[in-house]
Amino acid sequence: MRVADTRAWLARAQDDLRGAEIDLAASPPLLGDAAFHCQQAVEKALKAFLTWHDRPFRKTHDLVELGAECVAIDPALEPHLRGTAPLTEYAWRYRYPGEPSHPEESEVRQAVDRARAVVALIEERLAPEARP
Repeated sequence: MRVADTRAWLARAQDDLRGAEIDLAASPPLLGDAAFHCQQAVEKALKAFLTWHDRPFRKTHDLVELGAECVAIDPALEPHLRGTAPLTEYAWRYRYPGEPSHPEESEVRQAVDRARAVVALIEERLAPEARP
Protein backbone atom coordinates (compact mmCIF):
# COMPACT_ATOMS: atom_id res chain seq x y z
CA MET A 1 0.00 0.00 0.00
CA ARG A 2 2.79 2.44 0.93
CA VAL A 3 4.62 1.72 -2.34
CA ALA A 4 1.45 2.23 -4.40
CA ASP A 5 0.56 5.47 -2.59
CA THR A 6 4.07 6.86 -2.95
CA ARG A 7 4.15 5.99 -6.65
CA ALA A 8 0.75 7.63 -7.14
CA TRP A 9 1.93 10.89 -5.55
CA LEU A 10 5.06 10.89 -7.71
CA ALA A 11 3.11 10.12 -10.87
CA ARG A 12 0.87 13.09 -10.17
CA ALA A 13 3.93 15.26 -9.54
CA GLN A 14 5.29 14.21 -12.93
CA ASP A 15 1.92 15.01 -14.54
CA ASP A 16 2.03 18.49 -13.02
CA LEU A 17 5.54 19.05 -14.37
CA ARG A 18 4.29 18.00 -17.79
CA GLY A 19 1.33 20.35 -17.43
CA ALA A 20 3.65 23.25 -16.61
CA GLU A 21 5.76 22.55 -19.68
CA ILE A 22 2.71 22.31 -21.94
CA ASP A 23 1.37 25.58 -20.52
CA LEU A 24 4.69 27.29 -21.23
CA ALA A 25 4.73 25.96 -24.80
CA ALA A 26 1.22 27.29 -25.52
CA SER A 27 0.88 30.34 -27.74
CA PRO A 28 0.58 32.57 -25.85
CA PRO A 29 1.99 30.81 -22.77
CA LEU A 30 -0.45 30.08 -19.96
CA LEU A 31 1.83 31.49 -17.27
CA GLY A 32 -0.56 31.41 -14.32
CA ASP A 33 -1.49 27.80 -14.99
CA ALA A 34 2.17 26.85 -15.42
CA ALA A 35 3.00 28.46 -12.07
CA PHE A 36 0.14 26.55 -10.42
CA HIS A 37 1.44 23.25 -11.82
CA CYS A 38 4.93 24.00 -10.44
CA GLN A 39 3.54 24.43 -6.95
CA GLN A 40 1.48 21.29 -7.33
CA ALA A 41 4.45 19.22 -8.55
CA VAL A 42 6.53 20.17 -5.52
CA GLU A 43 3.62 19.65 -3.13
CA LYS A 44 2.93 16.17 -4.48
CA ALA A 45 6.61 15.18 -4.44
CA LEU A 46 6.88 16.22 -0.79
CA LYS A 47 3.72 14.30 0.03
CA ALA A 48 5.22 11.27 -1.72
CA PHE A 49 8.31 11.53 0.49
CA LEU A 50 6.18 11.79 3.62
CA THR A 51 4.02 8.88 2.49
CA TRP A 52 7.08 6.72 1.91
CA HIS A 53 8.27 7.46 5.43
CA ASP A 54 4.83 6.78 6.95
CA ARG A 55 4.46 10.37 8.10
CA PRO A 56 0.90 11.69 8.10
CA PHE A 57 0.29 15.20 6.77
CA ARG A 58 -2.71 17.45 6.77
CA LYS A 59 -4.40 18.73 3.62
CA THR A 60 -2.36 21.79 2.81
CA HIS A 61 -0.70 23.58 -0.09
CA ASP A 62 1.94 25.12 2.20
CA LEU A 63 5.33 24.03 0.88
CA VAL A 64 7.10 25.48 3.93
CA GLU A 65 5.08 23.26 6.26
CA LEU A 66 5.48 20.16 4.09
CA GLY A 67 9.15 20.91 3.52
CA ALA A 68 9.79 21.23 7.25
CA GLU A 69 8.21 17.81 7.79
CA CYS A 70 10.49 16.35 5.10
CA VAL A 71 13.58 18.03 6.55
CA ALA A 72 12.75 16.47 9.94
CA ILE A 73 13.23 13.11 8.21
CA ASP A 74 16.21 14.09 6.02
CA PRO A 75 18.01 17.29 7.07
CA ALA A 76 20.08 17.25 3.86
CA LEU A 77 16.92 18.33 1.99
CA GLU A 78 16.81 21.71 3.71
CA PRO A 79 18.98 23.76 1.33
CA HIS A 80 17.14 22.31 -1.67
CA LEU A 81 13.67 22.93 -0.29
CA ARG A 82 14.36 26.42 1.02
CA GLY A 83 13.92 27.81 -2.50
CA THR A 84 10.45 26.32 -2.88
CA ALA A 85 8.78 28.57 -0.30
CA PRO A 86 7.82 31.26 -2.86
CA LEU A 87 6.02 28.63 -4.95
CA THR A 88 3.42 28.16 -2.21
CA GLU A 89 1.46 31.21 -3.34
CA TYR A 90 1.09 29.76 -6.83
CA ALA A 91 -1.55 27.42 -5.40
CA TRP A 92 -3.98 30.36 -5.45
CA ARG A 93 -2.31 33.39 -6.98
CA TYR A 94 -3.21 33.95 -10.64
CA ARG A 95 -6.15 31.53 -10.28
CA TYR A 96 -8.99 33.88 -9.32
CA PRO A 97 -10.46 37.17 -10.51
CA GLY A 98 -9.10 40.20 -8.72
CA GLU A 99 -5.60 38.74 -8.47
CA PRO A 100 -2.80 39.69 -10.85
CA SER A 101 -3.50 37.99 -14.16
CA HIS A 102 -0.14 36.31 -14.67
CA PRO A 103 3.47 36.20 -13.50
CA GLU A 104 6.47 37.11 -15.60
CA GLU A 105 7.59 34.37 -17.98
CA SER A 106 11.12 34.36 -16.54
CA GLU A 107 9.68 33.79 -13.06
CA VAL A 108 7.67 30.81 -14.29
CA ARG A 109 10.62 29.32 -16.14
CA GLN A 110 12.64 29.49 -12.92
CA ALA A 111 9.74 27.88 -11.06
CA VAL A 112 9.64 25.03 -13.59
CA ASP A 113 13.37 24.44 -13.17
CA ARG A 114 13.04 24.49 -9.38
CA ALA A 115 10.05 22.13 -9.41
CA ARG A 116 11.78 19.72 -11.79
CA ALA A 117 14.87 19.68 -9.54
CA VAL A 118 12.86 19.03 -6.37
CA VAL A 119 10.83 16.21 -7.93
CA ALA A 120 14.04 14.57 -9.17
CA LEU A 121 15.70 15.02 -5.77
CA ILE A 122 12.79 13.41 -3.95
CA GLU A 123 12.69 10.52 -6.43
CA GLU A 124 16.42 9.91 -5.86
CA ARG A 125 15.82 9.59 -2.12
CA LEU A 126 13.19 6.88 -2.49
CA ALA A 127 13.64 3.19 -3.12
CA PRO A 128 13.41 2.21 -6.81
CA GLU A 129 10.13 0.37 -6.27
CA ALA A 130 8.53 3.62 -5.05
CA ARG A 131 9.28 5.46 -8.29
CA PRO A 132 6.72 5.51 -11.12
